[in-house]
Amino acid sequence: MTAVLALVVAVAALTAHTVVNATRWLRRPGAGPTEVTEAVAVLLPLRDEAARVAPCLRALLAQRGVPDLRIVVLDDGSTDGTADVVRAVAGDDPRLTLLTGVAPPPGWLGKPHACWQLANRTDPAPTVLAFVDADVVLTPYAVAAAVTELRAASAALLSPYPRIVVRTAADRLVQPLLQWLWLTFLPLRAMERSPRPSLAAAGGQFLVVDRAGYLRAGGHAAVADKVLEDIELARAVKRSGGRIALADGSRLASCRMYENWPQLRDGYAKSLWASFGHPVAAAVVVTLLLLLYTAPPLVAVGALAAGTPAVAGAAFVAWLLGAAGRVVTARATGGRAWPDALAHPVSITVLGWLTLRSYHLRKRRRLTWRGRAVS
Repeated sequence: MTAVLALVVAVAALTAHTVVNATRWLRRPGAGPTEVTEAVAVLLPLRDEAARVAPCLRALLAQRGVPDLRIVVLDDGSTDGTADVVRAVAGDDPRLTLLTGVAPPPGWLGKPHACWQLANRTDPAPTVLAFVDADVVLTPYAVAAAVTELRAASAALLSPYPRIVVRTAADRLVQPLLQWLWLTFLPLRAMERSPRPSLAAAGGQFLVVDRAGYLRAGGHAAVADKVLEDIELARAVKRSGGRIALADGSRLASCRMYENWPQLRDGYAKSLWASFGHPVAAAVVVTLLLLLYTAPPLVAVGALAAGTPAVAGAAFVAWLLGAAGRVVTARATGGRAWPDALAHPVSITVLGWLTLRSYHLRKRRRLTWRGRAVS
């Protein structure tokens, strides 16, 4: 019983931290009309995105509140006609420039190299760069609102995390864990105030940076070989003396990251090993997550079968507390709360399997993404 009560206390403390982060420290830029006078370049790297880039481009061309806006698109070796789709959607809009990328040199991964090419082809030089992925659809004032929040935070880098669109059972199990993990385990106020690079989080789907601070940090050249280039860029900004900020961008942008289970599975496989670092660290973290969030319903069932209702009740409370953390996260980030939160133990189990698979494939040098080796 003592162990189960300790479990209840631990989960309760983590859920309380989620509540504090979500209600007090999480930045929430508004989506209403606003205007900025700075020159802003929106940078869009594309590789075989013909099937889904059109909504993203239309949303970029419909941006308001940024009179001096440029959109620079880089076709990174696509073989599916991505460039033709860009031309068809953009028409003769003078704000959009389409570039043809070159293959990454030795020591570079594909996305950092594409972003670095984009950052160096913005002429005349803007004061703000906004990196956007092809699966992101912005609301009309999203760029203006994000730039306003960047300046309000006195930051060199702002990550307004989009609302993640979920449609399949796999989506609903796995994707909400992204926001839940940083709201539960990352002290947001300390992250903004502390100069420690280890306290950093960012999402590359929508990333807004002060150009001077970005270059001072070395830009994407400083993270050329990093799978999690977004988080590593945030750390580079901190190392250079800049501040970073994380925001709920659910009112500014939506993102459908993966279309099906194989894409989701392989997308996480390419990056989870980099999230945890050493396999021992991954094993410790996954084990703790399983104990805290997957064990309670199993203990509850086992305790009922063994005729110890007090233990079963305590374990059931731990399960509900874990589900409450998911509900708080969903409401804070525009996600779906019920009944998905009740499946949180299953979500953690799937995350553990995906992590194991990521390390397994990396050890065998079988990690690829978009036809390129990842590591």
